Amino acid sequence: MSGHSKWKTNKGKKMVADAKKGAAYTKLIKEITVVAREGGGNPDTNIKLRTAMARAKEANMPSENVKMAIKRGTGELPGIIYETVAYEAYGPGGVAIIIEALTDNKNRTTAEIRNIMSKKSANMAGAGAVNWMFTKKGYFLIDKTQAKEEELMSIVLDAGAEDFKSDDKNYEITTSTQDFEKVKQALCEKKITCQDEEVTMIPSSTIKLTGNDAKQLLSLIDALEEHDDVQEVYANFDIPDAIMEELTSKQES
Repeated sequence: MSGHSKWKTNKGKKMVADAKKGAAYTKLIKEITVVAREGGGNPDTNIKLRTAMARAKEANMPSENVKMAIKRGTGELPGIIYETVAYEAYGPGGVAIIIEALTDNKNRTTAEIRNIMSKKSANMAGAGAVNWMFTKKGYFLIDKTQAKEEELMSIVLDAGAEDFKSDDKNYEITTSTQDFEKVKQALCEKKITCQDEEVTMIPSSTIKLTGNDAKQLLSLIDALEEHDDVQEVYANFDIPDAIMEELTSKQES
């Protein structure tokens, strides 16, 4: 499985740990507020809102928090106006990185992201420098205990999936953004549970890292994800499972 896939699994575990200390709630509230402002407060017609609400439910966020965030987004309640910003960078080993953030003060957030970069052996890049290496896709990661390979492949391909991969433990499915909801619905109808499901940025190629470069990169990503304004971090790396598991153990401790 690709570095991206292993990282997504790792991020899922980190989300649970973050939820316990409230960091995930803060980020989810920002996301819900912004997508409600952009697409309206009805999840039936606003796919981004529906997805954000599902993530909030997975993090056990109280429904009242979700309702308040939606109302702030639609203007029914006063609230902070958040701006969407994206940064591009190169990390240890030349890994390409995209950072997406929501902020009420772009200058402050930019300065803080630059500071993290300088401390973690990374450099900011100009707009468009690395974005071309990534494509927005629907993404699903499913444990092999959930379904037989041929059966699952038939289900997702019939629903519009573009690619299907497997390794010893997992299935990895990618879709176009337009067909993401169709594939998700097909999986739900068969009661197949996903470890990860979202619209994300998939790299066209990856850079293999080991040793110090690998540890430095994971430390950088961890620091970026812990920043209150950062919503998503994407990177085109491939790191051995042992190092990934080591990081996960530290996050859970």
